[in-house]
Amino acid sequence: MATVQEYIDKHQLQKKTEDVLNIAVKAKPDEPLSFLAKELLRMAPAEILKVVGRQIIDSRGNPTVEADVYTHKGMFRGAVPSGASTGVHEAVELRDGDKTKFLGKGVSKAVESINTVISPALKGMDPRNQSEVDQKMIDLDGTPNKAKLGANAILAVSLATAKAGAAEKEKPLYMHIAELAGNPKLYLPVPAFNIINGGSHAGNALAMQEFMILPTGASSFSEAMRMGTEVYHTLKGIIKAKYGQDATNVGDEGGFAPSIQSNDDGLSLVTDAIEKAGYTGKVKIGMDVAASEFITEDKMYDLNFKQQPNDGSFKKTAAQMLEMYKEFCTKYPVISIEDPFEQDDWEPAKSLTEGNICQVVGDDMLVTNPIRVKRAIEQKAVNSLLLKVNQIGSLTESIEAVKMSKEAGWGVMTSHRSGETEDCFIADLAVGLSTGQIKTGAPCRSERNAKYNQLLRIEEELGENAVYAGEKWRFIEWQ
Repeated sequence: MATVQEYIDKHQLQKKTEDVLNIAVKAKPDEPLSFLAKELLRMAPAEILKVVGRQIIDSRGNPTVEADVYTHKGMFRGAVPSGASTGVHEAVELRDGDKTKFLGKGVSKAVESINTVISPALKGMDPRNQSEVDQKMIDLDGTPNKAKLGANAILAVSLATAKAGAAEKEKPLYMHIAELAGNPKLYLPVPAFNIINGGSHAGNALAMQEFMILPTGASSFSEAMRMGTEVYHTLKGIIKAKYGQDATNVGDEGGFAPSIQSNDDGLSLVTDAIEKAGYTGKVKIGMDVAASEFITEDKMYDLNFKQQPNDGSFKKTAAQMLEMYKEFCTKYPVISIEDPFEQDDWEPAKSLTEGNICQVVGDDMLVTNPIRVKRAIEQKAVNSLLLKVNQIGSLTESIEAVKMSKEAGWGVMTSHRSGETEDCFIADLAVGLSTGQIKTGAPCRSERNAKYNQLLRIEEELGENAVYAGEKWRFIEWQ
């Protein structure tokens, strides 16, 4: 085993450092080095030594970006998710476009950005200063949508830097994020489980993308997980009995994708599962319509867009869609609707928001971009932000978007993407920013459950200080 003196000799530490080291071990240089590990780490400067990027594979089998940030404390890793239905206003996810490799979806250009541009530029920077690190990368890119280096490259480093900063402060990641945001009160979020998949996430006829359950009536996050999994398995039994074994196959996010023809059928199935599981009144329903996926050239919404041939008989106007949403909220326990209209179709979204019949969440409309969030607040277009860090490309800008939303009295739902990784960063993010809501798929598939399991660990770590958002899911203020 190496001794303190051997370590000093090997690394040719300066006399001043040697004195401090000897003091730390009570002037006994023959003590085992293991006794000095903590003191040595505390003395080391808080600085980024290097950043290493690489290409990995996401849950849909496509390449994505991962980055390792090295400091004296060790190595800290961040991985970037990718969406199937993406808003046109999102920051640029840099792909290679070489059809001979990964069908053009490779990310070697983004990885090169990390290894040749970002790494040398960040060397020596303090990872605790998240905003400075993020701004440095934004300046290096120099474009309004991160098209030069790639938002996927910048975000991978941003997430890894946050983990490094937390380690420097010897605090959990969620606490470090809370301090970065100035949030004094932590909440465990209400999970929004996507238990029926449609839209771009499944091969059935459903136009609308997600049918979710939210256990707002649970007393703790762990109880909410139990409720959610019980409803999920109850639904599986109902679908199997009604549509057969094949109908219990799952989509990108772990939800079932039965061959049902209408959105009413989906809502009815979920409502039946909630009732049969014994949670009527305690478990509510949320929807992600992802309406931008099925708007037509004549500005109609085609609820039969995945079917061919298509005679156009299922097309609806924005006014008809609005009435349909109102009916959903009256007929079923629907409390949240995401992207009810096309991403630039703001007037009907305003009408739904003004009706105050449910939470209206902006995803493709807002793309976690503070500029678009500000506009939506001024126009009262929606009343909730969907927080997706890869839409904007940095943690600092994500925090800014959440702050603006909170100040406007909005709800905030932290979200995964359909192409996920095992990185559970968004679990800590939801707690650190007290978003009150998180959606990261069904309680199925490990890239989804990794986030839920991390929240269970955080709840255990917080102990008696663990507060579940529950009925306050939309109205958590920072005070």
